[in-house]
Amino acid sequence: MRMARRILWRLAGLVPLLFVISLLVFFIAQAGPADPVKDVLSQKMSPEQIQQIREAYGLDRPAWQQYLSWVGDMVTHGGGISLSLRSPVSGIVFPAFVNTLILGAAATVVTVVLGVAIGFVSGIRHGRLTDRVVMLFVQVGSNLPIYWFGLVIIWLTAVQWKVLPPGGMHDLRGGGGAGDLLLHLIAPAFAASLVSMLIIARFVRAAVIESDGSDYIRTYRSQGFGRAAVLGKHIGRNILSPIVNTTGLTIGSVITGVVFVETIFSWPGIGSVLLNAIAGSDYPVIQSGILLVAATFVGVNLITDVLLDLLNPRLRHGGA
Repeated sequence: MRMARRILWRLAGLVPLLFVISLLVFFIAQAGPADPVKDVLSQKMSPEQIQQIREAYGLDRPAWQQYLSWVGDMVTHGGGISLSLRSPVSGIVFPAFVNTLILGAAATVVTVVLGVAIGFVSGIRHGRLTDRVVMLFVQVGSNLPIYWFGLVIIWLTAVQWKVLPPGGMHDLRGGGGAGDLLLHLIAPAFAASLVSMLIIARFVRAAVIESDGSDYIRTYRSQGFGRAAVLGKHIGRNILSPIVNTTGLTIGSVITGVVFVETIFSWPGIGSVLLNAIAGSDYPVIQSGILLVAATFVGVNLITDVLLDLLNPRLRHGGA
């Protein structure tokens, strides 16, 4: 019962947070120097025609009325009408956002699996040659720009080794399918996960070293427990919470990496849509896309908090 109340309380706290985010997204876009109508439409149109279009899209109204109209459109119609494409924003943003979620989920899996593996191996080999080599790799990799790293991956896997496609989501010459999608996911997911993966590796390494040197682990070993049992059952269980916490905190880096990687690998996601919308000053698309990304980040953090509560035995069993 107590856990359910905590979850409901956290859900209720999302309402004012999303309200503030929507305000920031809308009014920051409004504060820009660009004129969305003049940037999208032909310069040959007369001022009277431009004014008529402003009235049709509600751009002649005060900012607070435009905000309320935009929020209503987001709830009922998915964001209104695109200024440049003259089509519903939902038909532009949502399919691209689903593609971004696919790439983001794949990048998150790579981040967690490789980050935990690297950190765990480095932690149990603390101070040895393996640990030093791994930490050198982590230090160098943490400072690599995602854009440059993605280009290197394309050059290696698509140009030199010819084992992975250079970009896109499906092979236009084939029939598609899950296997084709997975093949196209490998390179961009690895590129998008680089920074977050190495952050998790550092946290896991520190948690393993701290847990491995604790008194109760020494007690287990003195009682004859094997190294595999100690590592798997006790140390592995103790580092689970830091892994979940760090993963939630690095989701922002994963999403940022995905947005950059989409352009490099020609992935038809929200990043490409936003770049085109920014170039054309298509405010409805920009606002809806950024709000979706922000809401996803907020939702992931909520899931992380709930998982941490579930991993806490005092909260799970209703203790004080």
